[in-house]
Amino acid sequence: MINRIVRMSFEPEAVPKFLALFETVKEQIAAFEGCQGLTLLRDAQQPNVLFTYSYWDTEQHLNKYRFSDLFKHTWQQTKQYFNDKPIAWSLKVEQLVK
Repeated sequence: MINRIVRMSFEPEAVPKFLALFETVKEQIAAFEGCQGLTLLRDAQQPNVLFTYSYWDTEQHLNKYRFSDLFKHTWQQTKQYFNDKPIAWSLKVEQLVK
């Protein structure tokens, strides 16, 4: 399993626009082949910094999404709202402790 975390910093006035966009695509992303879940998180101290946290069966599934029309269209709209460069991590679960 691959966990993908993307940190995005937005112009404060653009956050509602991003949230509206996310609302329109979240089900499509979550239903994408190999996606096991999608979470949107907001930084507790900086409300204009949001993270997507997604779970993928394999890196190939993640890459298929990253090169899809859905991703390209969504990312093109999203990046116009940034006030800083986004940062992304792809992580493999090493240990899970409850």
